Amino acid sequence: MNAMEEPPLPYDVFAKACPSRGTLEHVTGRWGALTLGALQEGSLRFNELRRRVDGVSEKMLSQTLQALERDGLVHREAQPTNPPRVDYELTPLGHEVAARLLALIHFVEGRMDSVLAAREKYDETRAPRR
Repeated sequence: MNAMEEPPLPYDVFAKACPSRGTLEHVTGRWGALTLGALQEGSLRFNELRRRVDGVSEKMLSQTLQALERDGLVHREAQPTNPPRVDYELTPLGHEVAARLLALIHFVEGRMDSVLAAREKYDETRAPRR
């Protein structure tokens, strides 16, 4: 390696066996990205989060939160009350990831007119001919 080259990264998401691939999947999957984005707004209880992430099932949200918690992106705090209260919030690492995701989300939202026009053009060129 010469002086101008940077040392190789210890993880390579393009390698099949790299553990970073699983985390990337958790973060960029539909429910992971939306959950992280919603929690960037602040701590939420499970049902508040479920309402905020419109369309997610209870089962999928639960699985998503467990994966994000395991990856160190979400902190789960159970309060010993009756009924039990569980709050979810982002960890410092989760805030970093969510900020990057929200930048992408806002970029996509801001370009939807172009995306919809491209879809329409694409669909017109591939419509079945009668």
